[in-house]
Amino acid sequence: MKRAVTTLPLHYGKAPRWLFDKMKRLSAAVVSIILLEFGPREVLRRLSDPIWFQAFGCVVGFDWHSSGLTTTLCGALKEGIASTATDFPLAICGGKAATSRRTPQELTDHGMTWGMDVSSFVALSRLCAKIDNSLIQDGYNIYHHTFILSKDGDWAIIQQGMSEETRTARRYQWFSRENLDLFCEPHTGVTCDRQRDSLNLVARESAPVQTAALDFTKQDPDWMSKTWGEIALAMPERHYIAAKDVDARRLDRIFRTLHESQPETFKDLVQIQGVGPRTIAALSLVSELVYNAPPSFKDPARFSFAHGGKDGHPFPVQRKTYEESITFLQTCLDRARINDRDKLDAFKRLTRYAANSNP
Repeated sequence: MKRAVTTLPLHYGKAPRWLFDKMKRLSAAVVSIILLEFGPREVLRRLSDPIWFQAFGCVVGFDWHSSGLTTTLCGALKEGIASTATDFPLAICGGKAATSRRTPQELTDHGMTWGMDVSSFVALSRLCAKIDNSLIQDGYNIYHHTFILSKDGDWAIIQQGMSEETRTARRYQWFSRENLDLFCEPHTGVTCDRQRDSLNLVARESAPVQTAALDFTKQDPDWMSKTWGEIALAMPERHYIAAKDVDARRLDRIFRTLHESQPETFKDLVQIQGVGPRTIAALSLVSELVYNAPPSFKDPARFSFAHGGKDGHPFPVQRKTYEESITFLQTCLDRARINDRDKLDAFKRLTRYAANSNP
């Protein structure tokens, strides 16, 4: 599969109800087959893969270049799973806008059902949202957050941000894995090929900034404010934040809060209440000019012919073909569950044949 990303222009409006109903059934059937064949962790791995996720969204009938692919696919899968299985081993929590704020409660509800302590995952959900909103400053504000958790403790996150200025969206994807460092190259992918100067404090090159910012919080708050004032008076034009971007009085209060909190790690610093994008940018500038630790500005962003697309690209959704696909996959599932794998094995042989036939 070609490894590439796509621009996600903002498309307003909703998928028509008849199409969304089909999306729910088809997405649930596809994921159920992967679950049956490969297990929950493989489902999470694929959903966190930017290219596979984009292809999946196109297969279920969304336009390949639409921002709505992310939010609609996550919503369809969440509702489709909920309507077809009561003992599904994956919890799909959160969603778009106000629904994203229900993620902690939905995780807690699933934890109670499974008899599982999910407090660490609730904290992880909030932290990853803050990382993408504050530590990656690329002009996109997070408005969609989906957290998918397995009973085994594996997880995936799919977030999306919006830029009114460029009228595009950007998708951020995460996957739990061994030795994952949330503050050093943590994403499985960031989708949006519109490049810009992006302050990226989770780039590997930004590690010195994290250390310098933490050291800065240990200084006397009056000295911290004095230092910021001196920097603000002689701020080079090339820098990513201007003095007018920061409320000086509020920054003074934050400096005192940081000092009094005595964070031991950069993670502790980021999670202090009131530390948002402006504070992070100010600390990054201090780190660059005072501690000679410049941050990274490396932008982390680096199959629509199955059933058609919602807006008619590359052609209108073919309802009959779509329904036949759902019926076929559901039949494969139903028979496999009673140990009749003939159809499912034939489907696997077909995919292998198609792969071997491609030049």
